[in-house]
Amino acid sequence: MTNPNSLTIADARDALARGDLSAVDLTEACLTAIEGAGALNAFVHGTPDMARDMARAADARIKAGDATPMTGIPVGIKDVFCVRGVPSQAGSRILQGFTPEYESTVTQNLWNAGAVMLGKLNQDEFAMGSTNESSCYGPAVNPWRGPDGTRLTPGGSSGGSAAAVAADLCLGATGTDTGGSIRQPAAFTGTVGLKPTYGRVSRWGVIAYASSLDQAGPMTRTVRDAAIMLGAMASADPMDSTCADLPVPDFEAALTGDIRGKRIGIPREYRVDGMPDAIDALWRQGADMLRDAGAEIVDISLPHTKYALPAYYVIAPAEASSNLARYDGVRYGHRAKLGAGDGITQMYEKTRAEGFGPEVQRRIMIGTYVLSAGFYDAYYNRARKVRALIKRDFDQAFASGIDSILAPATPSAAFALGSVDKGDPVQMYLNDVFTVTLNLAGLPGIAVPVGRDAQGLPLGLQMIGRPFEEGDLMNQAQVLESAAGFVAKPERWW
Repeated sequence: MTNPNSLTIADARDALARGDLSAVDLTEACLTAIEGAGALNAFVHGTPDMARDMARAADARIKAGDATPMTGIPVGIKDVFCVRGVPSQAGSRILQGFTPEYESTVTQNLWNAGAVMLGKLNQDEFAMGSTNESSCYGPAVNPWRGPDGTRLTPGGSSGGSAAAVAADLCLGATGTDTGGSIRQPAAFTGTVGLKPTYGRVSRWGVIAYASSLDQAGPMTRTVRDAAIMLGAMASADPMDSTCADLPVPDFEAALTGDIRGKRIGIPREYRVDGMPDAIDALWRQGADMLRDAGAEIVDISLPHTKYALPAYYVIAPAEASSNLARYDGVRYGHRAKLGAGDGITQMYEKTRAEGFGPEVQRRIMIGTYVLSAGFYDAYYNRARKVRALIKRDFDQAFASGIDSILAPATPSAAFALGSVDKGDPVQMYLNDVFTVTLNLAGLPGIAVPVGRDAQGLPLGLQMIGRPFEEGDLMNQAQVLESAAGFVAKPERWW
């Protein structure tokens, strides 16, 4: 057998069911891989004792015939998910020392399904970033390297999750996607990342960035694995008023491989100036693959796409400004040391100045500005109106008979850590140019590895689906995945 930690979730599930492999052995293989991968900085809080206890319980459950598809599967958890008794910092110094006494709905669903927790994964601070460089733990590192050995970003904000899956440290990982934070890292690491419809997965116990945009989803090696893991993560939840009260379908059963007659849209507005030839060629190849499988490829227009990025960077910081006001040094997390004569105002100011990194401070200030009395209508309300127009564009496309939309996931392959100019944050924000529209419209999207660039680095495409039709979307994505035949793995250097 290949190294157990390099199995897909589907293959591991079948091996566990046959008795060819135990959950304990599978977990130990992952823990050993994690110990040897310190250079990737993917895992930031290990939980080996918890993992071994959960693996033993999973083996007992499998033996008793009470297994689910996720029983005994070792996973990593992004640091933004609260796990009872485990440090949960969202990659920020301001939450240093915070250990929640409650469990997020997503992780509770996974534990109820029998999944095994390996530890917490690195991320951008409060999920704000596209490179994983704003993390208080230092950046996670992409297991893929540049041709000269350059250390590359795994993307962000779910960079640790993407790096861990790509490096075979875990079989799957949780991520969150506010403006592309699942799909962009997946494209940079040659993995699969699924952002479900807003409301498909509960946000209860997920440390908030922008509440109307945040959505949790799985990061895996294959589309089938994403279907299996989403089935365990998703649920209705009275604790989250935005969570849809809908039954969770059998997403894996939807993977029929038949997309004949499907109409797949190609949005002309996504052909942005300066798009690399490799991305453009990959997009055309992806369309050809889907056409060869029996789908009809249709040119469509999403006319308000060009306003998506500026609208997003008004709405998301505004919500962040509100959400992050709770971190004040009073109730939990970091509290600054105060000098003689300092009062409550100085405690707030010093705590927030010390606890929040530069990118988070920038977004809080932008958000506070656009929500202020003199600018609320000029910025925030106008951005909300643009958001409604972007959603209407997608609604009209789907109403015309389009089943899904094919687009690039990122404007480039992974780039070197430290190469984004910290003095020009817009350079980093442009990484979200293809992804933020889905979050503004609340739609499901999935990134699939389809090819490699001239340097051998993975490139991905994303497919965008109808609301709450993740099964149909993943079926189309699996056809693309199968046609592309992407099986490349990073050469081990860590």
